[in-house]
Amino acid sequence: MGGSGGGYFRGGGDRGDLARRLRDTEAEARDEGYETGVNQQLGEFLKDFNSRDAAGTREVLDDVKKELADEIGGTVDLVYGGSVSRHTYLEGLSDTDALVIIEPDDVGHKSPERLKDRFAQRLRELFGNDNVKVGDLAVTVTVRGKDVQLLPVMRDGEGYRIAAPDGRSWSKINPRAFAEKLTQANKAQDGKLIPAIKVTKAIIATLPKQQQLTGYHVESLAIEAFKNYEGQRTYKAMVAHFFDRAAELVKAPIVDRSGQSVYVDEYLGGANSQERRVVSQALQRVQRKLQNADASKSVDAWADLVGGA
Repeated sequence: MGGSGGGYFRGGGDRGDLARRLRDTEAEARDEGYETGVNQQLGEFLKDFNSRDAAGTREVLDDVKKELADEIGGTVDLVYGGSVSRHTYLEGLSDTDALVIIEPDDVGHKSPERLKDRFAQRLRELFGNDNVKVGDLAVTVTVRGKDVQLLPVMRDGEGYRIAAPDGRSWSKINPRAFAEKLTQANKAQDGKLIPAIKVTKAIIATLPKQQQLTGYHVESLAIEAFKNYEGQRTYKAMVAHFFDRAAELVKAPIVDRSGQSVYVDEYLGGANSQERRVVSQALQRVQRKLQNADASKSVDAWADLVGGA
């Protein structure tokens, strides 16, 4: 009897193990379905933006180039030096879209400020006063409802010269250096980093204006965040990793790899500034939302975060 009793309890134990294994299998299936669902959703979002926004911006830039070619007194080349050339363009949150290169002979002794003002005036003549806005360095022109930010520059060897913040002197830049660094980081992540940056930009674009980051800053944070990254190379995993790391990284300035300024994020002030703390807290809130989406296995929660994609 003792033997049969022992067999009974062993059998009960086996049934308990089987039940646990079944529950684990069901949980794994739910997890896999959720992971697949989110990545498919993000893939559709990326497909939409890849076909819509970058192409639209390139068309506008090409149109601007055609207009400027005959209107500016010299050779004008259009170089995609902003997010379009880095394949991270996302409407509503991009940096300088194009460098308008003016040969030194064409501007002679003119100051950077005069160069920018002359460039802006020509754009006003072509596209109308209401469609041209002048910033500290660049000029924004609106064509067919799409804003394109243009930066007038002069060639200087392998780099270019733009107006320094004081408007009276020249500052040397090399945007291709940063583009190359981003390309290297993307290759190290099997080409998944740039798509993840696009999703990240879309999420940040839904934040209040004072909590948003420039596209260039997001790209720079991503390069730092994914150094030595060995996690899953999926859109979902990499976006979650970005917000986890960026919430801390944003507290300190990042050196500008393009040579355009000392820091990528001068607009946020010094280390641990109030502005940086505000942005850091905003990124932390996004991270918590991602964690809550994971806990509830909600694909819709991810869609809401990228603006209802």
